[in-house]
Formats: sequence, structure tokens, C-alpha cells
Amino acid sequence: MSTKILTEHPAWRPTSNGEQGRVVEHHGAAWLAVCNRQSEHLSLRPLSGTPDDQPRVIYTSPIELPAAPDEAGPLLDELVRLGTVARLANPSLWDAIVTAILRQVVTAKQARKRHHLFYTAYGRSFTTSVGELSLVPTPETVLGLSDDGFAAVGAKFNRTALRAAAEAHLDRGEHWATLDAESLIKELDEVPRIGPWTAAAAAADFTGDFAIYPHGDLAVRTWAGRAAPGVVFPSSDREFEALWRRWAPTRTQIHALTLFTLTWGSNDLIGPGGQPSPS
Repeated sequence: MSTKILTEHPAWRPTSNGEQGRVVEHHGAAWLAVCNRQSEHLSLRPLSGTPDDQPRVIYTSPIELPAAPDEAGPLLDELVRLGTVARLANPSLWDAIVTAILRQVVTAKQARKRHHLFYTAYGRSFTTSVGELSLVPTPETVLGLSDDGFAAVGAKFNRTALRAAAEAHLDRGEHWATLDAESLIKELDEVPRIGPWTAAAAAADFTGDFAIYPHGDLAVRTWAGRAAPGVVFPSSDREFEALWRRWAPTRTQIHALTLFTLTWGSNDLIGPGGQPSPS
């Protein structure tokens, strides 16, 4: 069966030969992840540190998709064609939090640009086989930035949330990393300027569990509508989420339905353009 790799995280950078690359930090070691779009192969190799194990790649089979009502048939027919979906779980909770904050109130294209500028300017960079790639700026770096420093990379709007998150992560980050997904969302939501959408998106990115993703997200709604244009989907996020949960009543099913829909949109199946972010 074929495999598709989900590369919705804005750290993935495209290359001229059709690959995508990203660096992640796992147990203190930097790793290079390279996705080959022709072969749908995901490779991982260490760049620094003394790795004891490699970052997790989570595989989800199409058999986990729900047996939904007939009205969902056109969407499920499209999603099953993807085969197995593979996703690199974000090994850094701090990176997941920063990424979710930078996605607030902008389009996907703007979020990717902001993410790239912020990481390149203030994160640790590596020269790799797929170009210059950077890790997330540390909490200490974020706390040391002036308002002008945030503004210089288009992140002035996010400065309050990023500073609050940096302080909270330095205080409670190790504890957060031990929590189950729902408890993690609850604690992140208590950080000023994060909010429930950002908390859920960050937790899903870190845990790899898309049963907790904000299912009424604009990206999910957009790709579902484009994958199955003959299906009439609710326009509001609350009504869409209610429909989504009716179609996929179990945790495994809603994880798969959400993950596969995001993968459909991230694999150039809808032509040029990037994944929408919430507005």
C-alpha cells in the first residue's frame, strides 16, 4: 500500500529537487528530517549531540478511518486513496507551542513566512544537504527580545503570547511534557494569550494525537470541502466539528479522519497554494 507523508508543520522547507527538509531537536540532539516527495520516503539523521534514539514517526492506516454515513462517502473515497499516512511527531513541546502561537490570526502563507523569519533570525542554524535550516529560538532568547526584535521578523503581534509561553515553559515545561494530551491542553490554555485553539494545536503537534486537534479549524474545513466538493459542509467551526464527531465517534476514527484530511491538503492534491490557517 502507498504512503503519504504529512508535512503541514511550517518548519518544512521545500527544495529545488522536490524534497522538503526540517531540523528538530530530540533529547538534546539535532536531527535532519528529509521528505522525498517522489518516493514518499522520510529519512532521519543526527546533526549534533549524542542521540540515543531517533524522533518518532507515527503511521496511521486507512483502516482507522470511520465507516461514516453515506453523506461522507465522497470524502472518505478521496482519503482512502492516500494509503498509509506518516507524520513526524514534533519531539519538542516548546517548538510546538511557538509554532502554534505564530499561526495565530494569519493565513498559512503568512505563518510559514513568519515562522521562517523568526527561526532563522534567532534560532540555532545548521547547514544541511537541503539548505540552511534552523531550530526554534530558546525560551531564554525569546525573553531577551525587544519589541523591535519581534517586529523585525513580523512577530510583533505574537510577542506577548511568546513571552508568556517562554516564562511558563521555563517554569513548567518538564512537567508539561509528562502530561496526557487533554491535561496538556488544559494547562497550556491557562497561559495568557494562548487560548484553546493554540493549546490544542500545540498538543496535537507534540503528541501526534489528532483526536485532540481543533477539528473546526479552517484548514480541516477547507480541505474537506475541496476533497469532496459535492458534500455540503457547515460553514461555522462549531457546526463542522459536531458533524466531524458524528462521522467519527471514536478517538481512533477522529484522529484518522482529521489527519488524512490535513494530509490530502498538504500533498499538492489541490494545486498551488499553502494550507490555510485559522483567521
